[in-house]
Amino acid sequence: MFDIEELLREYDRARAYTDQLWRDLTGDEVLWRPHQESSAIGWHLGHQAHVAHFMVRNLTAAEPSPDPALDALMDAATPESERGFLPVPQRLATFRTAVAERVHARMNDIADGRVGAPGQLTIVAQHLLTALINHEYQHDRWIGEVRNRDLGHALPPHPESDKLTLVDGYLMVAPAAP
Repeated sequence: MFDIEELLREYDRARAYTDQLWRDLTGDEVLWRPHQESSAIGWHLGHQAHVAHFMVRNLTAAEPSPDPALDALMDAATPESERGFLPVPQRLATFRTAVAERVHARMNDIADGRVGAPGQLTIVAQHLLTALINHEYQHDRWIGEVRNRDLGHALPPHPESDKLTLVDGYLMVAPAAP
C-alpha cells in the first residue's frame, strides 16, 4: 500500500488528467448528452467530486458539502434521465476544486497524526484515496469516450506513473497489477 503523500500526488495526477479531458471543451460540449439515458461530461465531473466529498465526509470527518445543491444531482442513484439540468462548467470546476482542497486537508491531518485514531485512519485514508483515484480514472474513460467518439476531439496521452496500470482498459492505481 502506498503512503498518503504518494497517494495525494496520484490523486492530483488523476485530477490533472481529468482537466486535460475537458478544459478545452466548450460549455455546450461539457453539458451535451448523446441521449436522455446518458450523462453529460459535466455530470461525470460533478459526480467525481461528489463521491470524493461523500467518502471523506462519511469515512473520516463529518464535513458539510461545499455545494449542497449539487449533492442529489451528482449522486449515481439519480436516474440518468434526470441528469439533464447541470450547472455551468465554472460552477463544476469550483466544486471540484473545493472538494480536492478538503481531500488534501483531511488526508494531511491524518498523515500528520492530527486525528483521534491516526493508525486506524491512516489505513482508511490509504484505501479511500486508492478508491478515489480509481473512481476518477473510471469516469475519465467515459469522459474520454464522449470527447473522442461523439465530439471528435483527440485524447491526451495517459498520465505516466509507476503506480498506474491498465485493468480492462481502465487506468488504476494498484500496488501490483492483478
